[in-house]
Amino acid sequence: MAIELHKIKSSRKSSRTKKRVGRGNATGKGTYSGRGLKGQRSRAGGKGGLKRIGMKANLQKIPKVRGFKSIHPKKETVSLSTLEKFADKMEIVTPESLKKLKIIAKARNGVKIVSNGELTKKIAVKGCGVSAKAREAIEKAGGSIE
Repeated sequence: MAIELHKIKSSRKSSRTKKRVGRGNATGKGTYSGRGLKGQRSRAGGKGGLKRIGMKANLQKIPKVRGFKSIHPKKETVSLSTLEKFADKMEIVTPESLKKLKIIAKARNGVKIVSNGELTKKIAVKGCGVSAKAREAIEKAGGSIE
């Protein structure tokens, strides 16, 4: 027997039964039917749309979104130890060459070379940001930065 959309049923206790209010005191929802005592909100049609709320109150109802997302995307970082591994495969280190070797995901935000690890091979860096220590290490290894 194939399962078909019109034959699918939800399990017996998967959905809650509707709250039946105003059906006598024995039910626990009699007399005032869970609406409290007198007043505008206890009457029919008075629960939701009768409040006029100002801008500040509306803003306070919206939950806070934690964190901070900068409008200036961060540059992708590449360590010297990574450049050491791939130095044979590229003559000049550019964002495009790093993307081609899948060292970085996106070249559009820019690349920054940081001094994590050591560099012994001579490399030429073009179009990338370089930290002060990384600049020192690249020049010490005989490389150049444009």
